[in-house]
Amino acid sequence: MRTYDVFVSFRGEDTRNNITSFLLGSLESKGIDVFKDNEDLRKGESIAPELLQAIEVSRIFVVVFSKNYASSTWCLRELTHICNCTQTSPGSVLPIFYDVDPSDVRKLSGSYEEAFAKYKERFREDREKMKEVQTWREALKEVGELGGWDIRDK
Repeated sequence: MRTYDVFVSFRGEDTRNNITSFLLGSLESKGIDVFKDNEDLRKGESIAPELLQAIEVSRIFVVVFSKNYASSTWCLRELTHICNCTQTSPGSVLPIFYDVDPSDVRKLSGSYEEAFAKYKERFREDREKMKEVQTWREALKEVGELGGWDIRDK
């Protein structure tokens, strides 16, 4: 598998047609090799293993937090895997807070609190899933505490 300079984690419905497409285009125009989930996943292949492999072979991670990021289990699994990978090998995580307050990410408030209330209800009978939900909380807090870019209409 090829390696990537940058892996961008984002909630497609919130950011694919605005900040993320601009970011991806800008990075590529500078010759930076970026993993894009919509193009770099081959048709017919399972998404999860391909995404996890792409994370493992990337050097820099840009996480675009948005209002609905935490409502996506895919995004949260990506984020957790990014955190695991950067603990075992060097890699930089660069958060962008797009139209969401950075403290909502760190403190799991606002739309992030709502998403986790739904997970608690949905997975309350499943101990393993609840453990996974806890790892998502920890990953959000870890990355949410990093210095990043706060991009909101103010």
